[in-house]
Order: sequence, then structure tokens, then C-alpha cells
Amino acid sequence: MSYVSVQHLQKNYSGTTVFSDINCEIQKGEFVTLLGPSGCGKSTLLRCIAGLTSVDGGKILLDGVDIVPLSPQKRGIGMVFQSYALFPNMTVEQNVAFGLRMQKVNADDSQKRVAEVLKLVELQDFAARYPHQLSGGQCQRVALARSLVTRPRLLLLDEPLSALDARIRKHLREQIRQIQRELGLTTIFVTHDQEEALTMSDRIFLMNQGKIVQSGDAETLYTAPVDVFAAGFIGNYNLLDADSASKLLQRPIKHRIAIRPEAIELSLDGDLDAQVRSHSLLGNVIRYRIEARGVELVVDVLNRSASDLHPDGQRLALSIDPTALREVA
Repeated sequence: MSYVSVQHLQKNYSGTTVFSDINCEIQKGEFVTLLGPSGCGKSTLLRCIAGLTSVDGGKILLDGVDIVPLSPQKRGIGMVFQSYALFPNMTVEQNVAFGLRMQKVNADDSQKRVAEVLKLVELQDFAARYPHQLSGGQCQRVALARSLVTRPRLLLLDEPLSALDARIRKHLREQIRQIQRELGLTTIFVTHDQEEALTMSDRIFLMNQGKIVQSGDAETLYTAPVDVFAAGFIGNYNLLDADSASKLLQRPIKHRIAIRPEAIELSLDGDLDAQVRSHSLLGNVIRYRIEARGVELVVDVLNRSASDLHPDGQRLALSIDPTALREVA
């Protein structure tokens, strides 16, 4: 039996449907990401699970028990928000201990558990500091520690990294994943960042317009998108209509085709004559805009050395791995 089971969940706001029939199953110890654009319903779904937003129909089973009738305090769920929501007049230690105080945990146990969780998030040397004395990444770790110290049955993370700079965000997501694995904690993470979803998740639920359009592990979602939306949202697929695909491949194509940019090879000798229209350096990858047979394509090439760079206007040959072609509805 699934540890978390969402069954036929419905939510409306003032006559507007956010989602009408959400169904998903999550196993104990899984790290699942709700991924999708703004307004797709992912944060609302998370808040419904937490009990912060009421539902209009359906069930949410946690370890076999429907928690919809329960108040947030009785669900045994920890939640971390994008905003840290720390008490400015409390130290780090006091902020983390606050939930235990509400649970009336005795002082000795509380002190021990706070010390354990601060060590877990690498903030044991910051226990006496106040939030204004911390960086954004440190504040977010305090918020995480505050949720972990209550030993939740389920941890919910609502875009907790989006306000942080790229370097800190990368470090913190690695730390969150490591802690989650170490504790075996069932976790649901909300993000609109595909890189976060792909690197952190056991499974991803891709959402659009209040529906889960595809679910699976990172490799499945990236290599086998089920439709145009999935192909457009995960990665940087080249999406070609049937006419453009037929022109490029020189054979009849009846459906849209998605081609991954790294599945196209540039060389001096290949199947298609092409020309470089522009290029962008993305660190370890060079992204080219190439025109071949009147069709523009995005091609990603590993940046091995400066001598490999193809200048704008250069004519090249282009080869496409046929196994990378994906028909999408």
C-alpha cells in the first residue's frame, strides 16, 4: 500500500477550478517533486496535503488514514516555505525549538533534539545567532531544521530555494537530498525549476493546468515526453510540426517531432548541409542555432576547448540520431 495516496482530489476558488481529479501515489521514503509552470496547481496541492487549504472533494491518505478531516497540527506533517518565516526576536536555537514547545516536549528532550537537528543542517555553531545575523541560505536551513525537529511523518517543501542565488541553491539542494536519504523521510518538493526536479527526485509529477500530465523518474520524463507540453517544459527540445519535420528528414511525417538538442551532431562531414546562425556559451555547453533545409534547430555541444567553437555563418554538416526522434501529440 502507498504511504501517501491522493484520490480524486478537487479544489475550486470562487468558481474557478484549480484541479478536479488529482490522483497520485507516493511510497514511503520517496522524494517526489511536483514540477510545473506558475499557476498549474502544484503549490495548492501541497497546501491541501498540509491542511493549510481546504479541499472540495476527494481523499488524502497518509499511512492508510484519511487526513482531510484533520487540522494541520494533527497531521504530523512538516512544511518549509519559500519565505523563511523565522521569528526575528528568537535565536536560531529558539526558532528550531518552537515546534517542540508547542508539542510540550520536556526541556531536556527538546534541547537534545534541537542540538541533533542543528548538527544535521550544519548550523550547530550558529545556535545563538538571530535571523538578521544569518545569510539567506542559513535562514532556509533554520526553517528546514524547524520542520525536521518535530520528526514529521511527511515533509513538504514549497519552492524553498527560489529566493537564493545559484551557488547556494545548488549546495542546499544537495544537502536537502542527503538529509532526506539519511532520515528516510517521505518528501514532496514543489518547484518550477526543471534542473532541481531532475537532479533531486526519485520521481517527478509534471503538472499543467491542474492535471498531472506525466509522472516517472527523471530519465523517463527527459527522454520520453508524452506530449508537446512535456517536451517543451523538460529540457530544450526542438519541437517541429509535421511539415518542418518532413522537410528536414526528407520523408513523410504525420505528427509533431521532438528532438533533443544534444542528439544532433555537428561535423565537417554528415547527412545534412547546415549553417550556424548564432551561438551562446552556457559554461560547459555551447548552444548553437543552426539552419538546415530551411528549418532552424537548437544544437547543444560540449565545450571542450576554444578551438572547437564554430563561428556564426560557418557551414557545417549535421547528423541526427534517429533513436532520439520522438513523436508527440
